[in-house]
Amino acid sequence: MLKRLSLIVVLLLQFHCITAQSQNAATQQSEHRKTSTPYTGDLSIFDSPGRDERLQINRVMDILGIGPRKTVADIGAGSGWFTVRAAKRVGDTGTVYAVDINPEAIRYISSRIRKENVRNVKPILGRPDNPLLPEQVDAVLLLKTYHEVAQPITLLRNLRASLVPGAKVGVIDRNGDGENHGVARDIVIREANEAGYQLLEQDDFVKDGMDYFLVFGAK
Repeated sequence: MLKRLSLIVVLLLQFHCITAQSQNAATQQSEHRKTSTPYTGDLSIFDSPGRDERLQINRVMDILGIGPRKTVADIGAGSGWFTVRAAKRVGDTGTVYAVDINPEAIRYISSRIRKENVRNVKPILGRPDNPLLPEQVDAVLLLKTYHEVAQPITLLRNLRASLVPGAKVGVIDRNGDGENHGVARDIVIREANEAGYQLLEQDDFVKDGMDYFLVFGAK
């Protein structure tokens, strides 16, 4: 009887190891897919006239549930274009975390919020695999950023720890091969699923040179 139980335990351990190895191999394959070089040029180009209307950014914020008293993360914040719009939405009782891995972007946003007297924004210098957010985030947006994320599954897994129950994570991007500042929506959906998210909604109304808006929730 003891030999039988020992054999079962050994087989279960072997199965667990094989499963873990398969998952790690799949993650490594996704993590090494083609990505675009993160943008480091003139940040002011993101504040082009009419972008609000082309992106229908208020509709985007409605879908993500961004409103008064909410805590929002703008991952890949760049110039802070979305950051300051989300800050107006959440009001003085809310908070927006402007996350970027580019120190120049963090300096740019810090200067911007001082000039515009925006008091509810907190810039964060993140890592390629971790946005380094605090807990209790209600909504997240990766706007024209996902195709630059070199370790998307790891980043999304690290993000989960910061989300409140029912939080929504939005991705706005365009179809591409990864290197041309775009990534196929099916790849985003697959990677998010592997990181522990489920697709809640997908839309095509954003018209800023991008093709899709995906909304995810943690499983």
